[in-house]
Order: sequence, then C-alpha cells, then structure tokens
Amino acid sequence: MTTSESTPDAPIEQPMTELRRRLGQVSDLGAAEALMSWEQETSMPDEAARVRGLQLSTLAGLTHAMFTDDKTGELLDAAAPDSETDQAIVRVTRRDFGKATKLPTEFVEERTRAQNEAHHAWIAARKGSDFATFAPHLERMLDLARREADLRGFQEHPYDALLDNYQPGMRAGAVGTIFADLRNRTLPLLRRIAAADDAADYSVLTRPFPAEAQKAFAWRVAGEAFGLNGDFARQDESAHPFMTNFSRSDLRITTRVELYWPACLFGTWHETGHAMYERGVSERWERTPVSGGASLGVHESQSRLFENLLGRSLPFWERYFPQLVQAAPEVTAGLDAAGLYRAVNRVNPSMIRVEADEVTYNFHIMLRFELELALLEGTLKVSELPEAWNARMGEDLGLTPPNDAQGVLQDVHWSAGLIGYFPTYALGNLLSVQLLEAAQEDATITEGIQNAEYAPLLAWLTENVYRFGRSLTPTQITERATGRPLSADPYVAYLHRKYGEIYGLEES
Repeated sequence: MTTSESTPDAPIEQPMTELRRRLGQVSDLGAAEALMSWEQETSMPDEAARVRGLQLSTLAGLTHAMFTDDKTGELLDAAAPDSETDQAIVRVTRRDFGKATKLPTEFVEERTRAQNEAHHAWIAARKGSDFATFAPHLERMLDLARREADLRGFQEHPYDALLDNYQPGMRAGAVGTIFADLRNRTLPLLRRIAAADDAADYSVLTRPFPAEAQKAFAWRVAGEAFGLNGDFARQDESAHPFMTNFSRSDLRITTRVELYWPACLFGTWHETGHAMYERGVSERWERTPVSGGASLGVHESQSRLFENLLGRSLPFWERYFPQLVQAAPEVTAGLDAAGLYRAVNRVNPSMIRVEADEVTYNFHIMLRFELELALLEGTLKVSELPEAWNARMGEDLGLTPPNDAQGVLQDVHWSAGLIGYFPTYALGNLLSVQLLEAAQEDATITEGIQNAEYAPLLAWLTENVYRFGRSLTPTQITERATGRPLSADPYVAYLHRKYGEIYGLEES
C-alpha cells in the first residue's frame, strides 16, 4: 500500500500515556523555575534581581499555560486509567486543573514579577528595618491575593480560596475555632511558666560557636539521626531557611548562622523534616502533580516533629551531646546532656517566630492569621500593620519589638504573596504530636525513640504518610494514620506534660 493510500491517522499512543508525558514536561518547567528561585536565594549576585524576575515570570507563565491548555483538559477527559496509580494521577490533576484554569496566564506572570520585586524590596527593608519602603509592595501583594480569591471563587470568606492552596479542604472559620481553643488552653500554661522560679543558666545558647562548626555539626546529625545525606541532598545558607526540591533525589535545604546558635542547628533539622518527607514520597508519582506533600500542614508536621519532638528531646541529647562536646567545647563547658536539654527547651517569649519555643510558637502564628484576615478584609490598612503587630505581640507575649526587622518584617511570606500560608505552621504542630503518638503504639518505635534510633519511626512515617504524596488528602492521611480527625488535644497534653516536668509545675 502506498503512502497516498494510507488510512487516516490513528492515535499513536493512549491518552493516559500522553497525559503523563505532558505532566512530566509541566513538572520539568516547574523544577527549572524552582532551581532558579533556589539559586536566587543562595548565590545569585544582587544586581541580577531585576532580570531574574523576568526570567521567573516567563517560566511561571509557560508552566501555567502548558498545564491549563485545552489539550490537558482533553487528555483528562479521554484518559481511561486502569491502575490505582493512574487513577490517583487523573484525580489530583483534574482538581489542580480546575483550580489553575481559573487564573489567566497573564495574572500568573504579573504575580510572579510582583513577587520577585517584593521579595528583594523585603530583603532591603528588613536589613534597614524600614517598613515604609516595603509597604507599597505589600499593598500590591494583597491586591493580587484578593484578585486570586475572586478568580478562584469562595463561599464564605475570600481567605478560604487562598488557604486551600496550602491546606486543601480547610476553611478560615475552622482555623479560627481551632486557634481560639489552642489559645485558651495554652495561655494559662505560659503564664504559669512565667511565674515559676527559673534559675537555669541560658548563657550557653549564645556562647561562641564558629559558623562552619555549627553547620557541620547540624548537617552531620541530620545524616546520622535522620538519614539526610549528600547523595540526594545539600545544605546552603539563606536569609530565611527553607527547603525546596526538584525531585525526590535532589533536595535542597538552607539554614542561617547566628550568635544564637540553636537557630542554625534546629533550623537545619526543621528543614531536614521537610526534606525527608519529600524523599519518602513514592517514585511512582515522580514528575506528576501527585508528587510532593499532601499539604503544607502535613509537611510542617514533619519539620516540627524532627526539630522539636525528636531534636529537643532528652534521649536525643543523651546520644548526641558527646559529638557536640567535640564540635563546640566552648559551648558545652560545664554542661551535661540534661543541662543542655533544659537550655534548648527554655520557654521565653521572643520576637522572632523561627526562634520561638514550643509553648509560645503558636501565638506567633495566631497573630499573623488574624492580621491577614484583617488586611484581606480591609479592616486593617497596610500602614497600620506595624502598630497592630506590636499591640498583639504585647497582648499575647508581653513584648514590644524594638524595630520592624524584629517585628512585622521578620518573615519572607508576605513578600512572596503567600497569604493563607501561616495557619499551616500551627496545624502542623498539632499533627506532629498526633502522628508521633500513633506511631508509638508500636513498642519497637517507642524503644527506638528512647535510644535516639529513628529508623523504625521513619519506616512508619514512610508507610503511613510519605509514600502517598498527594494521592490522599490531609484529612485522609490524618485519619488513616491516627484513627481520628486532627485534634489539638494531643499537642496541648504534650506541652503540659513536658513543660510541667521541666519547670516543676504541679498539675492544675
């Protein structure tokens, strides 16, 4: 048969195969954008900021346009997934496609440019403690957030549309209820701790600890205790610690080094928790929308679990104190593991969220959540934000920031337009304890934790949380792993138990 006599063209491959190829290309574009963002934070020359913003905008636009193209919708409609894996890919992709198609590509490009400009303005404003220079950029980010909420649509509150980006299915009203309960049950504990006699010497926390020694110790322990290593991960420095990844085999964490050396150590182990979550996601989801954590709240449960429930525990320091003695003899002089444990668990209201203790940390999140609501609703003007911030800090924590850098400018999130992100930090705190308690129903895991041997726990987390990626919702993962919905009860009980013992508080 000659070419002219050929039958009409038939599909070369099945729609599901074509869909997976297309999703892989979208994922690759997103990875390229993430790589440029990581390099911007870790090693890019300052002068490159303007052009980098244009480059990122182009990549964001291309990624969004390809994903939301009619061809993606056609493939989703035509796909006939015949495996559990493909069914999950279609289900998650269809949900993401429905949300993404509500945002025009021009809006995505505009937002990316604005984020880049706001981010560099924030860096300069924070360095100079000058909120006024950042304020116009925050106004713009809030305007974009309101526009996004309107484009996506919502039933009760515009914040719901934004929160859903980070914690699918959660609503502002539910967060407000959880936070009110959390405040009512932890504020009395904070007041009792503040009234307790505390003769401990906390100067250890700011003793000289060379920068390179800090990073080396934190990284070594991240590998030995938690399994993070240079075969698939690396660590760098940035103004604000973060974790990003371009695949489960390419994980990047950052930290920062300060006189207050716990910031580097616990910041590294915090980001290690995020990294190990991504590492544990099943390879079958690679280069699809299912790859990655179920939500930022579930993700945060892992960073807080590694940083606090493990890294600030007495068994952890009984094991790793000898290594700290070798790494920083000036820090550990006159101390033992128990003394260091007491020091790193000091409850002391502070200005900086990422340095906050377990008891006060959630108050930082509740403050930001309530201010975000007010800013989005328009009941609080951007120009009034520093004053409102300082007033809330005084009300909850009894502190007044001496400048904007230690107050309203301390976090990177608003410069990136991440309105709706902050609640996930506190939700992650709650889930961290709920998951750990469920894991410890296995005696082998409990014994391992008592000896700072975490392989059994990591295996449980991989089996019950990590491997699913986004194929299960946050609610499904929580209920499947713990047998009940998310609750503040385990976390509140944990705080009262741990800090009641440390501070010698009688049960009330």
